[in-house]
Amino acid sequence: MIDVIKEWLVKTLKSRLFVFWIVMIFICIIVIQRLFTLQIINGADYLNNYTLSIEKEITVEGTRGNIYDKNGVLLAHNELSYTITLEDNGTYDTTDEKNETLNAEINSLIDMIESNGDTIVNDLDLYMDESGELSFLVDGTSLQGFRRDVYGRTSIDELSVNSEYGYDEAKATTEQMFEYLLDKFGLDTETYGRYRAYQIMTVRYALSLNSYQKYIATDVALDVSDETVAVIEEHLYELQGVEVSEDTKRVYDYPEYFSHIIGYTGKISTDEYTELSESDDSYTLNDTVGKAGIEQEMELELQGVKGSETVYVNNVGKVLEVKDSTEPSAGNDVYLSIDANLQIVVYDLLEQELAGILYSKIINAKTSDSSDLYIPIYDVYNALIENSVIDISAMAEAEYGTYQYTVYQTFASSQSTVYQDVASALNSDTAYGDQSEEMQEYLTYIVTYLQDTGVFDTADVSSSDEMYTNWKNGTVSVKDYLEYAIEASWIQVSALNLEDRYADTEEIYDALISYAVEQIQNSSSFDRIIYKYLIYNDYISGSQLCLILYEQGVLDADEDAYSSLANGTTSAYTFLKEKISNLEITPAQLALDPCTGSCVIMDPNTGELLACVTYPGYDTNRLANSMDSAYYNQLLADGSLPLYNNATQQTTAPGSTFKMVMAAAGLTEGVITASTEIVDNGAFDKLDYYLKCWIYPSAHGAETVAEAIRDSCNTFFCEVGYRLSLVGESFSESTGLSYIQQYAEMFGLGDDTNIELSEGVSQIADEYPVSASIGQSNHRYTTVQLCRYVAAIANEGSVYDLTLLSKVTDSDGNTLQTYEPTLRSEITEISSSTWSVIKEGMEMVVADHSQFDDLTVTLAGKTGTAQENEERPNHALFVGYAPADDPEIALAIRIAYGYTSGNACDFADDVVKYYFGEATEEELLSGQAADVGTSSNSFTD
Repeated sequence: MIDVIKEWLVKTLKSRLFVFWIVMIFICIIVIQRLFTLQIINGADYLNNYTLSIEKEITVEGTRGNIYDKNGVLLAHNELSYTITLEDNGTYDTTDEKNETLNAEINSLIDMIESNGDTIVNDLDLYMDESGELSFLVDGTSLQGFRRDVYGRTSIDELSVNSEYGYDEAKATTEQMFEYLLDKFGLDTETYGRYRAYQIMTVRYALSLNSYQKYIATDVALDVSDETVAVIEEHLYELQGVEVSEDTKRVYDYPEYFSHIIGYTGKISTDEYTELSESDDSYTLNDTVGKAGIEQEMELELQGVKGSETVYVNNVGKVLEVKDSTEPSAGNDVYLSIDANLQIVVYDLLEQELAGILYSKIINAKTSDSSDLYIPIYDVYNALIENSVIDISAMAEAEYGTYQYTVYQTFASSQSTVYQDVASALNSDTAYGDQSEEMQEYLTYIVTYLQDTGVFDTADVSSSDEMYTNWKNGTVSVKDYLEYAIEASWIQVSALNLEDRYADTEEIYDALISYAVEQIQNSSSFDRIIYKYLIYNDYISGSQLCLILYEQGVLDADEDAYSSLANGTTSAYTFLKEKISNLEITPAQLALDPCTGSCVIMDPNTGELLACVTYPGYDTNRLANSMDSAYYNQLLADGSLPLYNNATQQTTAPGSTFKMVMAAAGLTEGVITASTEIVDNGAFDKLDYYLKCWIYPSAHGAETVAEAIRDSCNTFFCEVGYRLSLVGESFSESTGLSYIQQYAEMFGLGDDTNIELSEGVSQIADEYPVSASIGQSNHRYTTVQLCRYVAAIANEGSVYDLTLLSKVTDSDGNTLQTYEPTLRSEITEISSSTWSVIKEGMEMVVADHSQFDDLTVTLAGKTGTAQENEERPNHALFVGYAPADDPEIALAIRIAYGYTSGNACDFADDVVKYYFGEATEEELLSGQAADVGTSSNSFTD
């Protein structure tokens, strides 16, 4: 046996495999020892310091180009800021684990951000206020696009009935979409509360839009403070995928003055991404782009060229090393044709004029005779609540002993009674028209709310439906109307969360009423109606509301004024009149007539736009970069419509400013001559028409066309329209209209001006040629169109397509492209003698108006007064050019609901004085409401 063993050992030692086995054993010993050291001896240390190196491509944003006025005044630029971003780069075993982990981290992140007064980015078009009330920030096609994105459809057409949730995605209500997103992201309101769950939802939704792009960071908070940066960096290693990065924010230097021209920037939408990617494939769904105005129109010029960095990151997404990089480049700079100083001064002058008209019309009364259209002071009290000058939500949190606290207690004690009365009315058979005025307003709100939220689907409601007609006439009860709506399938039963899907009409109605009453209890809009009737019924006084203006910081602290109000020495009426007079409370804040206006100024020789003013504006800095959703929602609800461009979008009848078109038509077509006299006896009474001249029951007597322009004689121009409509001895409406349309089109009326802003849909009259001849019928034009029209008179026939742009340069100042107005057409049909007659009449207009008595530059113009609503004041208009003998500017002015054209003349006088240096900015802008004298109470057409 020993010999056998020896023989085996000898063979083994002599074998060539022996060395191999010795080496293998040695290696195994080393590996085992190393593993023991790594895992047992030093395992904890290595685990704590473990990093995973991953190569990653990071996009570096290029700086957006600046925007300047024609003289190089900076209007929009960029400033350094800090951004908190989140990248969904974690690994999770299940969707539930991902939801739980991400939601908890985002919740902590929001706490850190808000603890220092900063806010998170919210680009969700489903808005929730802090009370939990939901609303959409978009409508129409944009709303359907939002629904498409939320439900993950590739097109709007794919929205359909969702079998899992039991409702039509194309008609999803705010609450249904909220519940869907809660479910999608694993959120529940019990854990986080309704509002915090919504905040987390907004971040999760933004993350989801980038889910298909690896390593794309999502902005969570923009332009955060140094304190927020410090607290985030202190906890970076606890926050998966969170980074603090240097960024730039868009800043607007004169936001309210240029809000409608320049617009603002914001996070790109899905539709914008699709459109812009066709021109530039570098866009991502986390980019900031122009959302309105020049920012949007010149997006591809302003947007910088992106750079990139190749980096190595660790297992929590932190950069370990930069491998290589490509520097970004700045976007191009855009110069406007607008003169910034002129734009700003005209805006402020317009505000002064509006305040002056408003001041002159307020009376110390609860109601007013509708015929005089004065403004009762109680309407002003209510406007403080109605237009959110006073924050009613803040009153609910007010301290004991304040006027806010007292007023809120009055409201709260009435609130429950109103809810009970509304519930009773909803179950009553009393016809809507037989309810009290207050109850009618409550019921109207509820029906409108159901329609606006999509619970009441109006798509299939026919205006010829008998029940609908009876509802509009107030002859049926709201109960009858809504029960009929249920049976007609106008009500989305799925929104009511009925357990029994086969419930009958009565059960559905009960659920609908419960839903409606529950919703109004969380509605600030409904609360404002309650406040309204508490004010008009004297349960809340005007003095209390004025004192709250100080408590909420709307007005700067003034101890004497506060005490005078509190002890009754100064009445609320006197106090508010004074604050309106010194512009501490503006027309835009109150949203009473008048509160809006516009003025467009251009060079008639070149077509260059010098000013395009619309009042009121809004603070674009609060919408840029990361939208302040609460502010945007406030703008949407504001009665002065600050998001609406009155210069380019508002269309109204031109009134008597249209009479130069008729003069040109009548003279050119030969139905009148320069010396033709038409007798005005106070009214035009041919055919079935009886159109009074504005001077009725007086009369102008015999007038030539120049005199008729001066006196704005309706009878004269009605006769011109009548003569243009004659075929032989027969009156032909179509013939008259064809002439009116032909000459209006010559002057560019009825066509867009091609300015780089949204334009309202204009219309040349297509009915009633006689009334159309004096600017009535259904004419509708924008202020910018009226300016182009009067410029064509000033230059005798050149009609320009307009532009706000002057040039584009690169960041070094090299001009890349220039812009100028283009000649749309030349009016060759009108003779020089006709131009002379029209201009003579326009110069006589100015000479006849006392508002221009102190003007040294010669001005030619035409006034206009247009009625749109008998229950509201007329629109006040003025168009003109100066100097009359060698025009440098043409201007058009519209003061919506401005009572009379005399008010437009007051304003025009100041504008012309400023432009030609007859008065300085300091002399014209007194900081006080304009003294309109008697012009607001006199009729001048």
